[in-house]
Amino acid sequence: DIFVKKSPATTIESLAHAIKELYKSSSEIRVIGSRHGEKLFETLVNREEMVKAEDMGDYFKIPADTRDLNYNKFFTEGTEAVSQVEEYTSHNTKRLDVEETKELLLTLSFIRQDVLNEGQEAAYEP
Repeated sequence: DIFVKKSPATTIESLAHAIKELYKSSSEIRVIGSRHGEKLFETLVNREEMVKAEDMGDYFKIPADTRDLNYNKFFTEGTEAVSQVEEYTSHNTKRLDVEETKELLLTLSFIRQDVLNEGQEAAYEP
């Protein structure tokens, strides 16, 4: 089985602003647009997996695919539910703003050590 943690998303722009504020940086943030092949959203659980997934609160549990290679039965036995369920993506989960992104970054020990170092002047004070 595969377990996928339900987690919030943020944009690259919000992440850049959060890091800039945490480190009190005066660096310019330039928006250059998306690059060739770059995805706007990440799919964490696709439709086919969501049909079988079990919602366990903080996680989705996706059971192993135990289908065989007898494709003939799929010409007569379709799965209509696949077309009716929504994928779990970074587009349809909770979206963090800049302040929430900073709070999440500050849960990482290396960010806390770097930004809130007690032996030096703190770069950020929550």
